[in-house]
Amino acid sequence: MDGNNETKTIHYYDEGAAAATAATSGTSSSNGKNGKLRFTEDAENPGKFIFTMPRPPTFDNFEDERRHRKQRLVAAFRVFAKLGLDEGVAGHLTCRDPELTDHFWVNPFGLSFSCLTIKDLILVDEKGTVVQGNSALNAAAFVIHSKIHAARPDAIAACHSHSMHGKAFSSLGVPLLPITQDACIFYEHHAVFPGFNGVVADEVEGARMAETLGDSRKALILQNHGLLTVGKSVDEAAFWFIALDRCCRAQLLAMAAGEPRCISHQVALESRDTVGSTLAGWFSFQPYYQQITKEQPDILEVDEEDGKIH
Repeated sequence: MDGNNETKTIHYYDEGAAAATAATSGTSSSNGKNGKLRFTEDAENPGKFIFTMPRPPTFDNFEDERRHRKQRLVAAFRVFAKLGLDEGVAGHLTCRDPELTDHFWVNPFGLSFSCLTIKDLILVDEKGTVVQGNSALNAAAFVIHSKIHAARPDAIAACHSHSMHGKAFSSLGVPLLPITQDACIFYEHHAVFPGFNGVVADEVEGARMAETLGDSRKALILQNHGLLTVGKSVDEAAFWFIALDRCCRAQLLAMAAGEPRCISHQVALESRDTVGSTLAGWFSFQPYYQQITKEQPDILEVDEEDGKIH
C-alpha cells in the first residue's frame, strides 16, 4: 500500500448558498501532505478557496488490494446493518476481485449483515460458480451483480438492498428531484428501472438493469423494489447508497408537506460535480468507516490469508 496518498484540489465559491464549481488537478498539492485536509485562498481566482482532499490508497500487489477491498466490504455491511438498511436475507454488496476481474466477492445467502466477517465472503465467477468459500450464493445477487460488473468495468463495487425509504420511494416510479444539495449528487446521474417482474432470477432482467444503469450513472431506483448504486471503490458505492436512501426519505417528507422547490439546472450540475464526484463519494464514507471500526474492531482483524485466493 502506498502510504503517501495523492490529493485532489477543489475550488469552492465563497458565496454562501452559491453552488461550488469544481476544478481538479492530477498532481499532488503541498496542502494535502500526509492526508491532511487544508484550504487556502486561491491567488489566481479571487473569491475562491483551494481545498485539498486525501485520495484512496494505492497498492503494488493484488493480495494487499484484495485484502483492502474485502475489509472495506465487510465494513460496509456492518454500516448498513447499523443504519437499518438491510432487510432479512434480501440485499447484496459486491466488490470486483483486483486480479480475477470477472470474479466478485459477495455476502453468503442468509447471513446477517451485522455478523459478516472477511472470512465469510465468497468469491463468484462470471458463471455463478462459487470458487472460494463454502456458503450458498443468492441467485438474485449473481443475476444482478454479474451483469452490472460485466457491463461496467469501472464499477469496482455495487450495492443493492431493500432499505425502507428507498423501497417506499421506488413505488412512485419517478426519479429523485434536485431539492437539496445532497440530492444533487444524483442529478442526471441516476435512472428509474421501470416495472417489477417479481424476484430477480432471470439473467435477462439483470442485463436490463445494467443497460438502464448505462455507462456512467451511479445509481438506479428499481421500481417497487429498492435501490442500487455502483462506485469505483467499495467506499464510494456504499456512500452513494446511504445518501440515496436519505435523499429518498427527504423527498418523501418534502412531498408530504407540500410542493418542493427544485434547485436550478446549472446549480444542480455544478453541485453534482463537487459533492457527487468519485473522490467525494469515497471521502464521504470515511466517517462511517472510522465509527464502525471503533465500535466493532473485529473488522480490522485480517491476516495474510485474507488477501489470497485458494
